[in-house]
Amino acid sequence: MLNCFGVCILLLATCLASPTPWPKLSLDDITALSLSRRFVERAGFPVASLSRSDDHIAKRSIAGASIGGANFADPSVIQTSDGKWYAFATRTIGSAIHIQAAQSSDLETWTLVVNEDGSQYDALPSMPAWVASGPSTTWAPDVVQVTDGTFVMYYSALAASSPTHHCIGAATANNVLGPYTPAGTEAMFCPLEQGGAIDASSFDENGQRYVVYKVDGNSIGHGGACNNAIAPFVSTPVILQHVAADGIAINGAATTLLDNVGASDQGVVEAPALMKSGSTYILFFSSNCFADGHYTLSYATSTSITGPYVRAARPLLQTGDRGFDSPGGADVAVDGQHMVLHAAYKGGRAMYQTVINVVEGVVSVWE
Repeated sequence: MLNCFGVCILLLATCLASPTPWPKLSLDDITALSLSRRFVERAGFPVASLSRSDDHIAKRSIAGASIGGANFADPSVIQTSDGKWYAFATRTIGSAIHIQAAQSSDLETWTLVVNEDGSQYDALPSMPAWVASGPSTTWAPDVVQVTDGTFVMYYSALAASSPTHHCIGAATANNVLGPYTPAGTEAMFCPLEQGGAIDASSFDENGQRYVVYKVDGNSIGHGGACNNAIAPFVSTPVILQHVAADGIAINGAATTLLDNVGASDQGVVEAPALMKSGSTYILFFSSNCFADGHYTLSYATSTSITGPYVRAARPLLQTGDRGFDSPGGADVAVDGQHMVLHAAYKGGRAMYQTVINVVEGVVSVWE
């Protein structure tokens, strides 16, 4: 007697062999038959006959460089209540723009936001007094909508009191694109004696709001790749801070979640982004130097938001995977599925987007 598996194979083989023009099978159809793409390949069936054209399938694969490959580093992503997507990124070298913005209706086709005259839009046009004057050096924005509907942007900028080090500030707006107005006169996180702070990212769990960020210790390192690849290695901890409902006021003491482990990280962990899947907290981060091909997108897991976090055995993405060069700087939407990241592209860092899958604390990228 044929089992279900055998019936599925016979049905598929019959469909492929029949001279009758059968409709194309999508990957979801194959899933319904309990067949994976890898099995179909190993069984010798022509994968080209399996359609990957469905929109919901295409969004599971890593798309090509967004915005025509424009330099759009350290991207963050947010979806608004009308279903539209917005991304924000580090300024481009040589530009006076502090924070770039892009928008998409489908998470695949992105366009830079521009002004009426066609010039590039700046989501954070004015900087507070604590920021050093001079050329824009604004990095790694993250945007979140808090309970009262206000949009909060976290950003990193050079400190006027120590203009070789960054601190993290917050800004607010009534709509997702802003323009954002700096909140208060002081930086939100500014541990200058430890090298400053960058790469803030928000996380909300049942109304409890947190910010994770990196203490930028490699800015006071001892040289080498990204200034911290030579011993003694300076700490670059990822910090968790509980904040009030407004996303800005500090609530209680901070907790260290992760740090670099020296040479194998080139003295760098950075770009944290936190999510939860079931009972597992997943902390995405990048390690090594972004500029020399060793940058990775990695993750660590814990059953408690405050840790301890255990690193995955292998980076989620690293140079060579799917043709990437130095992938990292990722952000995950609040749905815990849609991810944006950057990778080296034609002298800059372009944004890419994909969908992740989490099974029992193990993260994968849809193929």
